[in-house]
Amino acid sequence: MNGLFYRVKCKCGNEQVLFSHASREVKCAKCQKILSHPTGGKAVIDGEIIEELG
Repeated sequence: MNGLFYRVKCKCGNEQVLFSHASREVKCAKCQKILSHPTGGKAVIDGEIIEELG
């Protein structure tokens, strides 16, 4: 497997599970802030990584 899943906490307090190699922007389900930016490889995550889910 080439990627991991992370539990990420947004500044608004919402927690979501994101894929480390997401190919699209991922927005917070609560406040719509962008939490993940694609780069063609590992995504840039703009939230606090709480847990690595494997």
